[in-house]
Amino acid sequence: MRERTWRTAAMLGTAQTLAFASTYYLPAVLADSMARDLGVSAPVVFAAFSLAMLVSAPLGPLTGRAIDRHGGHVVLPLTSLVFATGLGALALAQGPWSLFAAWAVMGLAMGSGLYEAAFSALVRIYGSNSRGAITGITLVAGFASTVGWPLSAWMEARWGWRGACAGWAAAHLLLGLPLNAALPRHTHPASPATQPSASVAAGGPPQHSEPARAGTGSALALAAVFAIAWFISTAMATHLPHLLQLAGLGLGAAISIAALVGPAQVAGRLAEYGLLRHVHPLHSARVAAAAHPVAALALLLAGAPLLGALAPMFVMLHGAGNGILTIAKGTLPLALFGPHGYGARLGLIMTPARFAQALAPPLFGLALERWGAGALWITAGLGLVSLGLLLGLRARPGSA
Repeated sequence: MRERTWRTAAMLGTAQTLAFASTYYLPAVLADSMARDLGVSAPVVFAAFSLAMLVSAPLGPLTGRAIDRHGGHVVLPLTSLVFATGLGALALAQGPWSLFAAWAVMGLAMGSGLYEAAFSALVRIYGSNSRGAITGITLVAGFASTVGWPLSAWMEARWGWRGACAGWAAAHLLLGLPLNAALPRHTHPASPATQPSASVAAGGPPQHSEPARAGTGSALALAAVFAIAWFISTAMATHLPHLLQLAGLGLGAAISIAALVGPAQVAGRLAEYGLLRHVHPLHSARVAAAAHPVAALALLLAGAPLLGALAPMFVMLHGAGNGILTIAKGTLPLALFGPHGYGARLGLIMTPARFAQALAPPLFGLALERWGAGALWITAGLGLVSLGLLLGLRARPGSA
């Protein structure tokens, strides 16, 4: 990437690291303290977090459309203010109602200020040449848990959980807000903001290109692919150590092996930037989609004798595939449909994924209770469906 592109990716990646660290990775450290202080159980805190994901689900298209029209430098600073407001409300919560209300505000920020919004901002700036910058953002933000968990724990030990929430709110105002506001204001020539169709210029209704007219089925397929991917990813993120224990590992081994997910995700993203950067995103997405079901089937079919060797392989392949699919979420719609209307389209494609993400923890938890490690057949089967959908897609002519 050129120096200016690297600078933009670094700014957005840092802001995204802050956003993920103070939302998705917050309950893992603070949930127990919140629950004790507010007089509720830890599952109630996680239920409030699930509410945030449900609130975020329908906001993607609206945010994407706003970024298509006004740019990320206008929309994303506003989300920094909403993040800060939600975290401030969380710090002031006095019971279950105010807890759920605070997380609902956080959901507004999560629906309009995470990866999809950042990807849309990049595409408005760089158009079809955004793949490297999108990868750069995910490489930086891939360390959100590595940064967020220790910082949350440090702030809690120093100031309590309320102080930790207030500290993250201040970080959004002092760091996230200026980083998002400093995004480039120029627009790529292919952006819809600068390239209206000939019919619009003549006063007629907008005319869609052939790829856009033929793309409804492909968009629906991508929506299903990412809904499956996010269901699997969230199910594993929530239950992986317990799943490995049910497969036959001890607690210590299960936690140690599950911790390989993070490095594997970063390794997958590095592979996307290095080995796969000249491969069409559709091909790299197919490889990534195959990783979880192949590894899961190997773990299920091999049995106890090979568990010690196959469990780390399963976790690493799952993590690498998930890391690449995070990038594909931004690059694949761009490659298949082009930059015109990218933000709104990406928001629509990812809406089912947000609902799937909210439902994954309780549904997969119930499956584990009923079938134990055999619940992995569910995610393996879903992964094969996702792979089949990707194999049925075709690259847009002339796309990179």
